[in-house]
Amino acid sequence: MPSVDDCQILEFPRIHDPRGTLTPIENGRQIPFEIERVYYLYDVPGGASRAGHSHKQLQQVLIAISGSFDVHVDDGRERRVFHLNRPFLGLYVPRMIWREIDNFSSNAVCLALASMMYDEADYYRKYEDFALAARGN
Repeated sequence: MPSVDDCQILEFPRIHDPRGTLTPIENGRQIPFEIERVYYLYDVPGGASRAGHSHKQLQQVLIAISGSFDVHVDDGRERRVFHLNRPFLGLYVPRMIWREIDNFSSNAVCLALASMMYDEADYYRKYEDFALAARGN
């Protein structure tokens, strides 16, 4: 079963130019899975929290394209917090890791790269259900 130790910061290439910096992200190079879906969170009201779920199979990389936010990860035994605030860094979150995102700065944008298309059956929406499954009960 994955653990919070499997959650890791990925650093993406940066191509600097006097006109600005470009960061490419390609399947099979910087991401440890094939990207099937891309979505982003924005206009999150102050004090709000997002996510609050886990996936049975889906893997994700979360990137602070603009601003900053905290990602709380939990494997049912241990918790860890990652602060994301650079567009060239992404947090890899494997399957079976509970995640909550909060502490959004003003104008924060969270880009999510996902290994699967949306499938409601892949979600644990209640922490208690996730914790039982994560502990093998």
